[in-house]
Amino acid sequence: MAKILPFPFQIDKAHEPNKLKTLSFNPFSPFPSNPNPQTLSFSFIVFAGFNHRYIKPCHGQDEVGTVIVRTKSPGGDSGAWNGAGRRGVWKRVREKGNNNVLDAMRKEMGDDGFDELGDGMYGVRRFSSVESCNIVLRRLEKGKDSEALRFFLWMRRNGKLKGNVMGYCLVLRVLGRRGDWDGAEKLVQEMKAVWDCVVDRRVFNTVIYACSKRGNVEVGARWFRFMLENDIEPDVATIGMIMSLYQKGWNVKEAEFAFSLMRELNLECLSAYSSMITIYTRLGLHSKAEDVIGLLNQAEVKLNLENWLVMLNSYCQQGKLEQAESTLVSMQDVGFPPNIVAYNTMITGYGRVSNMDAAEAMFQSLELVGLKPDETTYRSMIEGYARAGNSRKAKWYYEELRASGFKPNSSNLFSMITLHAKFDDVVAVIEILDDMIKMGCQASSILSTVLQAYEKAGRFDMVPLVVKGSLYEYILVSRTACSVLVMAYVKQGLVDDAMKVLEEKLWKDRRYEDNLYHLLICSCKELDLLDNAVKIFAHLPRYDDNPNLHIVSTMIGVYSSMNRFSDAENLYQKVKFSGVEMDLLAFSVVIRMYAKAGSLDEACLVLDAMEDQKNIVPDVYVIRDMLRIYQKCKKQDKLAELYYKILNSGVTWDQEMYNCVINCCAHALPFDELSQVFDEMIQHGFTPNTITYNVMLDVYGKAKQFHKAWKVLNMAKKQGLADAISYSTLIAAYGKSKDLEGMRSTVKNMQFNGFSVSLEAYNSMLDAYGKAKQMENFRNVLQRMKESNCYSDSYTYNILINIYGEQGWIEEVAAVLTELKEYGPGPNLCSYNTLIKAYGIAGLVVDAVSVIKEMLDNGINPDKITYLNLITALKRNDSIFEAVKWSLWMKQLGFS
Repeated sequence: MAKILPFPFQIDKAHEPNKLKTLSFNPFSPFPSNPNPQTLSFSFIVFAGFNHRYIKPCHGQDEVGTVIVRTKSPGGDSGAWNGAGRRGVWKRVREKGNNNVLDAMRKEMGDDGFDELGDGMYGVRRFSSVESCNIVLRRLEKGKDSEALRFFLWMRRNGKLKGNVMGYCLVLRVLGRRGDWDGAEKLVQEMKAVWDCVVDRRVFNTVIYACSKRGNVEVGARWFRFMLENDIEPDVATIGMIMSLYQKGWNVKEAEFAFSLMRELNLECLSAYSSMITIYTRLGLHSKAEDVIGLLNQAEVKLNLENWLVMLNSYCQQGKLEQAESTLVSMQDVGFPPNIVAYNTMITGYGRVSNMDAAEAMFQSLELVGLKPDETTYRSMIEGYARAGNSRKAKWYYEELRASGFKPNSSNLFSMITLHAKFDDVVAVIEILDDMIKMGCQASSILSTVLQAYEKAGRFDMVPLVVKGSLYEYILVSRTACSVLVMAYVKQGLVDDAMKVLEEKLWKDRRYEDNLYHLLICSCKELDLLDNAVKIFAHLPRYDDNPNLHIVSTMIGVYSSMNRFSDAENLYQKVKFSGVEMDLLAFSVVIRMYAKAGSLDEACLVLDAMEDQKNIVPDVYVIRDMLRIYQKCKKQDKLAELYYKILNSGVTWDQEMYNCVINCCAHALPFDELSQVFDEMIQHGFTPNTITYNVMLDVYGKAKQFHKAWKVLNMAKKQGLADAISYSTLIAAYGKSKDLEGMRSTVKNMQFNGFSVSLEAYNSMLDAYGKAKQMENFRNVLQRMKESNCYSDSYTYNILINIYGEQGWIEEVAAVLTELKEYGPGPNLCSYNTLIKAYGIAGLVVDAVSVIKEMLDNGINPDKITYLNLITALKRNDSIFEAVKWSLWMKQLGFS
């Protein structure tokens, strides 16, 4: 039958219908227009050429091998043909059927290249049947992919693909072998959209089969979903192939979906049951595996050998040997002959539960049932006896394996070495290592096996006795093997053995060697084996003219952790005078070393040196260290300077940075600036810590911004971060502001929220009531302190001396002083300064001067306040000449 294709065409009415008329046109361009066109409906027989068509009018009759081209469909539009009109069907095919491989062929050969397939090529012509073309395509598909694709394009050009599902399946095989999945998908779309093919499961099975052969799980799953999206039900072949793919990828979710779909469609695919059981068993989902076994037993089908074997393996993996034995008997009862795989599975199962008597019996029964042990049999016996700790039998089967011409696998070698390591059989281990070398095992693999085996056996101290001979010679010349061995030694605490290997090594590479030593030291530091780190550093080849900065930095950190600050400082000085430029990490380590040692002045000098080195840009960690050190040194100017540098540096402010800046810069920044930083922190969603809240309470309290202070306290309470110090800080602020009512209210609030009144709060109340001369309240506070067993500290005694002295109550001052000396911590500098002031108010000038002598006797050096209080006391009591003398003495001491 002729193929019917609609072609809009214009022909002059004057053309004689029975006369052969030759018209030349390009099928990919519009037909030539006639100056006076009249659109008619005719049928024409196309019977020659590909690029040029020879057309003869006919009267509807069909001829074998001809293609009838209709100028207009009945009842269709007869509009003129022009460039804006409909495209030809071949052009639509070319666009919709676009795919990678076919496009590559077209570009390589050109459109005209397909005319080389002239009449008679491969025994077919343009008027040959579709079946004949498919026979040729099938023959080409089996071995000539390029020619098959070329012939497929020829079939497409010549209209041999309409309804030709088989032709598409054949070319999909080619694309599947080439891995052109996108091209395959476009061909499937073309089948439906252009050639009116019924896309059935054959099409998708072809592609899924190709995925299965290539092991491409992801693509196979995608085509399986594509198949279901097109409402095409899979068959047994589909399920079998897709389940096999899922088994390769251990894709349990996709496998469960495909398996449940199989059961919904009442398909019985035995290989799908096997795959599902295998997946569950491999993933340790044994209860689910048994559920599938139950479904398989319920199915009214005859189980194949694979089904029996996977069931047997599932039971053996679980250690359910009774069920496994029953399965083996049932397998033989239904007619399956003895199978070596089944027996090997049983032996492996017995070995897993260390039932080697049963495994031995199973091994001995092989000859009785006409089977010979293979390499898997011997390997399973070796593993079983090694697991059971029977070195004699394991060694016997190991030798039998070798005598039978088989080779042990890596698991056998590892098990044998581990077993011999447990019994300290060095000779046996060395024999196995020699076997491994003879088998051609890589020295790196042998070393790795030895290290893992002895580590598992818990006898790593025996490794130096085993690693010798040719294996040790290989290690000495290989940087990688040497590194692996010494790292393992250091990890196990065998530092001396590691250093011996490094001393005897035959390779030379200073940079690699430095990196290895650094790695060893870091490993010891992480394991908290600091003494070993020092020992390794002592063996480091010395290059004093150019020390390794990374190693030195790490060792400074190690010495700091050991509180060996002098050794750490010596390393720093060596680097400093060697001319090696320090980096940020080195500066950071040195700064923290000095901070931990309490040498804050030296830490500040290092910070100055870091600032002088222009290529150093501090990170957030170093910046926080700088803030803390400047705060401890009370360098307010440096803190303010650093704060504004941080603002202009573009450093990201996180929660830790906000807390650190507020805590350290509280006394270095203006009130408004600090308040703004705190507000920004809250706005950005960061949570202040307790210290930050308390700092802000102190700042707002000193600024008498009590409404803001209470707002901060309430925020801290909601987050559970308010503590006794929070309330004590606010109480002190009220006391210094002489707001006694606010102070009392805060004390009550403190107690209401479950906090006991702290010593700091008592001190603040004593100071506030004393300075306000409310001595009754002052005494009440003292009484409450005694009742609550709150013991006085130096600050309490100093407040008492000051208040009693202001009142002129010298006897009370003396009593407090006596208690301070006998029961308290003893007078400090502040105590003596306050005492001098009290003696001056009481007119006891001689006692005031004697305090200086007592201070010196107790090793306390007077400060400027001491001398000013003494001079004031002398002037108050008209001892002007003495006052002048002490004033001159103060200036000589450098106090202006």
